[in-house]
Amino acid sequence: MQTILGSSGIIGVELAKSLPNHTDKIRLVSRNPKIVNGTDEIFPCDLTNIDQVKKALEGSDVAYLTVGLDYNLKVWEEFWPKIMANAIEGCKFNDCKLVFFDNVYMYDEDQLHHMTEDTVINPPSKKGKVRAEIAETLMNAWEKGEIMGMIARAPDFYGPGNSKSMLMTSVYDNFKQGKKANWLGSVDFKHSFIYTPDAGKATAMLGNSETSYNQVWHLPTAPDPLTGKEWIEIFAREMDVKPKYQIAGETMAGILGLFNPLMKELAEMIYQYDREYVFDSSKFEHYFSFRPTSYANGIDSIVRPAK
Repeated sequence: MQTILGSSGIIGVELAKSLPNHTDKIRLVSRNPKIVNGTDEIFPCDLTNIDQVKKALEGSDVAYLTVGLDYNLKVWEEFWPKIMANAIEGCKFNDCKLVFFDNVYMYDEDQLHHMTEDTVINPPSKKGKVRAEIAETLMNAWEKGEIMGMIARAPDFYGPGNSKSMLMTSVYDNFKQGKKANWLGSVDFKHSFIYTPDAGKATAMLGNSETSYNQVWHLPTAPDPLTGKEWIEIFAREMDVKPKYQIAGETMAGILGLFNPLMKELAEMIYQYDREYVFDSSKFEHYFSFRPTSYANGIDSIVRPAK
């Protein structure tokens, strides 16, 4: 049995689609889980309740933690440490391995131009401090031999069916609605985005590779990322619209945050968009002989249904 804790988000769904290549027993766990594959087992669960988590992981060999909490600092500070602690304790109780799907918020802001698994941990944001804390909790658990664990990290997302990605909501969705694209910080810098089907497939591969545990892995992301302006222009060209856009810098984001809760939460993350943001996944690519989906093919898979 392989179990996804937090199965309802885009990563949980893409992971569930890929797991039948490795197992015929899949359990999907969330507050309101929905079947992805016909034979999935669903298990409603509150991940902040340790007894429910232990029950959800019964009989599991591998657990994947792919929770996507509301993008709110207070929510993160309150629930992420509890969810990670429960996932670790639940895996210990059931003799289960744990794969944590992580982001890059904990990396030093001056090293975003070339992020690898060895990039310095020095979070510049409050959300980044939360992510650094829970990642350290998991690493400590595997270093002490309490469980076998793994961290699978990804940059920002894009891909079909993705309703929460900055690129999808601020560029693709805006263009579909006849609006200008929005971009944070500056459009002049490169910005890596991972194709979500690749992220799901790679996470499943890692979880089913015995030699991959007790390590940090960067999930496969196409090299040579586009600048913000190039992302906007290629979506506009494929969608047959004009590449109009507006930029929200730190000051503007702060003002908009007075009226828009999401913009208020994004304001502290603008540093990721005012410099080069390049994600290196060569460790995974070489180990698994995996070639990430090109940006051109990824964009085509998103735009084609809208043509």
